[in-house]
Amino acid sequence: MKRHWLFGLWHSLSAGGLLLGTLFFAASLTPTLLPRTVVTQGVLSGFALAAGYGIGVFGRWLCVYLELPAPRGLRAAKLVAAVGCLLVACIFLWWAAQWQNSIRKLMGLDLVESAHPLKVGLLALVTFALVIALARLFQLTIRFVSTRVSRFAPRRVSNIVGVIVSVALFWSITSGVLFRVALHFADSFYRQYDALVEPETARPTDPDKTGSSASLLDWNELGRTGRAFVAEGPTGEEIHAFTNKKALQPIRVYVGLRSADSPEKRARLALNELIRVGGFQRSVLVVVTPTGSGWIDPAAMESLEYLQNGDVASVAVQYSYLASWLSLLVEPDYGADTAQALFRDVYDYWIRLPKNSRPRLYLHGLSLGAMNSERSTDMFDVVGDPFQGALWSGPPYRSGLWRSFTRDRSPGSPAWLPRFRNGSIVRFMNQDGVAADPGFVWGPMRIVYLQYASDPVTFFDYRDLYREPDWIKPPRGPDVSPELRWYPVVTFLQLTLDMAMATTAPIGHGHVYAPGDYVEGWIEVANVQGWSLQQIAELKRHLGRLP
Repeated sequence: MKRHWLFGLWHSLSAGGLLLGTLFFAASLTPTLLPRTVVTQGVLSGFALAAGYGIGVFGRWLCVYLELPAPRGLRAAKLVAAVGCLLVACIFLWWAAQWQNSIRKLMGLDLVESAHPLKVGLLALVTFALVIALARLFQLTIRFVSTRVSRFAPRRVSNIVGVIVSVALFWSITSGVLFRVALHFADSFYRQYDALVEPETARPTDPDKTGSSASLLDWNELGRTGRAFVAEGPTGEEIHAFTNKKALQPIRVYVGLRSADSPEKRARLALNELIRVGGFQRSVLVVVTPTGSGWIDPAAMESLEYLQNGDVASVAVQYSYLASWLSLLVEPDYGADTAQALFRDVYDYWIRLPKNSRPRLYLHGLSLGAMNSERSTDMFDVVGDPFQGALWSGPPYRSGLWRSFTRDRSPGSPAWLPRFRNGSIVRFMNQDGVAADPGFVWGPMRIVYLQYASDPVTFFDYRDLYREPDWIKPPRGPDVSPELRWYPVVTFLQLTLDMAMATTAPIGHGHVYAPGDYVEGWIEVANVQGWSLQQIAELKRHLGRLP
């Protein structure tokens, strides 16, 4: 009985599917943007194997449907294909460690001696089996529906109906039931996590601090990320101790999601609190759009606060509890609404102030915050009285302005570090500095995109499924493996995994932006003067040592 079952399983396998699946499996072991663990590599390779096998099976079905003659010697071909596939898989598993080390070396990580081919292979087979089982269930569903419909409809019509009904059923279960349950669980988890009050983060006693007894905002309603942003910034004394110059206490205003029941009300609270604490009396004012969960990268603001000797006010409004990738998936417009409401209120107040005494106005956002900060204003609405600039780091692939600037870049400049026209308004930078042609000067507005060539959040694209992206073409970015190659379907799967693991990269790579790069970014955007190269290097080291 067992032998009969194994023979039936072997007979049901597709030779073309095995061959293409193995090629996909082998390609999945090659590097993309980030190093992988044994588990992530095994799961990825299993999905790649299943994708290749599925395409091969579809090809066989298409040949049968078109009534093309079947090739002879299928049994022998299947055996040869199985042996060949096993050999190819073993060779590529043996090379996997070398490919992973080609990334790890560029990122300053310890090299690995082995990619653990046996563990990766077993995990891939388990993943493949689960995906195939799900596909077989889908096939049985089609057959069941088609059989029922064939009682009163032609065979081909019943087949089409079976496919449509099965797709609708599986999609509704996946995106309706399972997705809603998962989303509800995630939202509940992040909401409760955000509400936790950390014992080490005490309510401020300074009346000029957001969340104090004199504040318009309740400390407990700021959320976990908001309380951290308000409480953990450098003090004026700490800045003075480093710069040996007179320093002010930086102003930080944050409005949590529970502080009011609409984006407009939260934005108005933020403006009123900013006015109350004297934010418009500072030299620099930054409208910050946080990530999906409300987090603001400490290095982004601390670098500017040190460079400006504390003469900085920053304001932010939370728009979600979810992590950025979930917010990007389920509520991207909601974040844009909040960013627009905050910028509109701050800008409308700012333009009514005398030009010679109002602060210089800047925008900032990281990741999803960068995309929503982009959307916070239309450049044509502010051209008559523009804000001074923006520093947007790690913009997601869906960022509209970023996509247009990258697409229309100057000929000869790479997609991972473009040059846009004469660089008077928009410039791009990475860990090696700002890309700009010599001789070109900044205009009245300065926009800088800080991005790493190894950041999958920025360079992921759905079209990578079927076409080679520009950023892979030479010259490569400084932290992108020279062994990276584009493969249809497989590279898309690899980059999808990279995007999910983007924040696990070492600092200064992937989606983890280094304090020193923020320093260089703000020097460009805010036109910081009076710092020598030695002092800038010392500031980078100082910020790099901070928790």
